[in-house]
Amino acid sequence: MKELLGRKVGMTQIFTEAGEVVPVTVIEAGPCVVTQIKTVDTDGYDAVQVAFLDQKPHRVNKPMTGHFAKAGVSPKKHLTEFKPEDGENYELGQKITVAEFEEGKKIDITGTSKGKGTQGNIKRHGHRRGPMTHGSKHKRLVGALAAAAYPGRVFKGNKGPGRMGRDTVTVQNLVLVKVLPERNVMLVKGAVPGVKGGIVKIRYAVKGQ
Repeated sequence: MKELLGRKVGMTQIFTEAGEVVPVTVIEAGPCVVTQIKTVDTDGYDAVQVAFLDQKPHRVNKPMTGHFAKAGVSPKKHLTEFKPEDGENYELGQKITVAEFEEGKKIDITGTSKGKGTQGNIKRHGHRRGPMTHGSKHKRLVGALAAAAYPGRVFKGNKGPGRMGRDTVTVQNLVLVKVLPERNVMLVKGAVPGVKGGIVKIRYAVKGQ
């Protein structure tokens, strides 16, 4: 299954031929370069490693510099792997572009959600607040957790305040509205996880979904 790395540019809207407004996310997708071909004999599994976005040579350590040199490509910032489908053949240095994705198809996109820092239990987990009147001092605090005399302690895994966001999120079955190969851009219907400039993985939706 082909997989492409891209960078979220932002959101806009386009009009269909019927005059309907469609909200779309603009993604700069690829071109990605094949940097390694893994096989069962040498690595224990089959995979194709691809890289995205040029990196300054002095920012790449020596092992990765040799890795890119062996593939015959310039240093890159981001790497990912995907499992090739039966019959697909790849070569080192081969480019995978947005032109290989077909308009109208459904795709899955994986990104890192926006970080929201430390948040309370109401925003983080959707808990209800306490009473706002009659002298209540328990408006947005966590409720009782220790369960009185027994067990007299807080169980692990209770939902409470803490870090929110910066999670790996996959949105499935998004429609690929338009592909602009000359600009390495694709327009995807709906929202995509992450901030502007965030890196996302793009692949065709899993069959049967």
